[in-house]
Amino acid sequence: MASTASADSAMKAGKPNAGAAVGELRRRFGNDAFTVQAVFDGIPTLWASKERIVECLSFLKREIERPYLMLFDLTAVDERLRQNRHGLPASDFTLIYHLLSFDRNEDIRLKVALPEDGLSVPSIAGLWPNANWYEREVFDMFGIRFEGHPNLRRILMPPTWRGYPLRKDHPARATEMGRFTLSERKQEAEQEALRFVPEEWGMKREKDDVDFLFLNLGPNHPSVHGVFRIALQLDGEEIVDAVPDIGYHHRAAEKMGERQSWHTYIPYTDRVDYLGGSLNNLPYVMALEAMAGIEVPPRAQMIRVMISEFYRINNHLLFYGTFAQDVGQLSPVFYMFVDRERVFEIIEAITGGRMHSSFFRIGGTAMDLPEGWDKKVREFVDYFPKRLTHYDKMVLGNSILKRRTQGIGVYSTREAIDWGATGPGLRATGFAWDYRKARPYSGYENFEFEIPSGKNGDCYDRCRVRVEEMRQSLRIIEQCLNNMPSGPYKAFHPLTTPPPKARTMHDIETLIQHFLNVSWGPVIPAGEGSACVEGTKGLYRYYLTSDGSTMSYRTRVRTASFPHLQMIPLMSRGLMIADLIAILGSIDFVMSDVDR
Repeated sequence: MASTASADSAMKAGKPNAGAAVGELRRRFGNDAFTVQAVFDGIPTLWASKERIVECLSFLKREIERPYLMLFDLTAVDERLRQNRHGLPASDFTLIYHLLSFDRNEDIRLKVALPEDGLSVPSIAGLWPNANWYEREVFDMFGIRFEGHPNLRRILMPPTWRGYPLRKDHPARATEMGRFTLSERKQEAEQEALRFVPEEWGMKREKDDVDFLFLNLGPNHPSVHGVFRIALQLDGEEIVDAVPDIGYHHRAAEKMGERQSWHTYIPYTDRVDYLGGSLNNLPYVMALEAMAGIEVPPRAQMIRVMISEFYRINNHLLFYGTFAQDVGQLSPVFYMFVDRERVFEIIEAITGGRMHSSFFRIGGTAMDLPEGWDKKVREFVDYFPKRLTHYDKMVLGNSILKRRTQGIGVYSTREAIDWGATGPGLRATGFAWDYRKARPYSGYENFEFEIPSGKNGDCYDRCRVRVEEMRQSLRIIEQCLNNMPSGPYKAFHPLTTPPPKARTMHDIETLIQHFLNVSWGPVIPAGEGSACVEGTKGLYRYYLTSDGSTMSYRTRVRTASFPHLQMIPLMSRGLMIADLIAILGSIDFVMSDVDR
């Protein structure tokens, strides 16, 4: 396994110097070019003008020393109903650009204020290729136009949808909308709107007297791992181009974040990456803890780490088995599902749930570890290494799998960063950068583990990295087993989980607090905060805006799979259809993670 020098230097950088980039921007563009905003997560956040935003972003990527090479996220917020905006520029809608620098080991946010009658900005798809989908998403959800975008059209909603779902004037519940009907005429119109027209995607029907074939892979096909469609442009069996088409699974997770209390939204986070379980809870509750000033006890932090790593193993086992199945090996998935069941038994014994345990809470966990928890965990720690060794021979050493995956779906570290790839997809290129090491959270700095990485950035290395990650997760779990601290499993803070039920019978104040925390949830201080974790498929960040109430004003979920699927054309051009099946399996995505 390889590790790059730049990754090592990024990890040694420690905490970011938040003022450095702000000073460099001001020296370049002038002191009056920006308004600095205070946020709970400490990420430098600046407001820039619409006219200079592209210039500022270009400076941060191409000119500044130790540049911000990754466009990590691009989103927006409808500010029209927000009450607590003291000191911020006047804005009806705000665009938010989130950049990541590996050399600096820090992030920066740039914001642009837009009036309701001027919802357009220049596109940055020429700066970052992954801006293509992010800009389409903002257009789809908010109606903000990006001038110069190569193909600005809806991406999650049907082309016939009316309105912009994440605007505050769009209903959040079906009961707020009219009764749904589907007449024959409307059905025909909907079907016609879905027709694939190659010219609309910049494709030609023929070239040099060769007629291209256009083939739909999906939206219902075993290899696409969900409801997902790829329109293929083919010359014989060779892929000329591939157009991913998402949105069939859209469930409005961000919109639902605006209608649920801070507590009651926790179970929704399990369903974003539904194979990650409670690991999805972690960035959400960590963001709230930062905003509320809650310090999580050491025991709760270690319980969170242990459960998160069990879910990582759970995810990677499913990936491992289905990846082998995708390229023609049927047996491994049955063996690996047996081991996933062992993991589920441990998770269920501790949390009471399996896939969606929703075990993490603001300030800690839902309950303490049960008596005898360590016996099952120790049995698994002793059992699993031999199984992984057996799988190495069965899968990674299989000559057919090697021929199907080595040298297929290759991309470089620079391409991965340009497209926003994180997690195993980035590390497979040789860049050993892991958020748990670079910016430790929940006590990860106290654990000894390695960062597996590949060399070639192909399908085989993406599989091999995940296999090694399971071994490292097992190391972390064993350290949790041997070093679990005593103490409370949640913080005793008025804005965290309700007080113990037994105390509610002793005084009226505790009973009232318990009732309000359960029914309404806490009131999180007004402001913005976020938290990021190394999820099962890459980096996940929850960016939350509180208006000082019991519900989120804006919930942004930055997931790993969304930018990863955008790379399919890059990975598949010039290859065969069978190679595309291997590529899809190597990405390790679930459509709920893409569409949200």
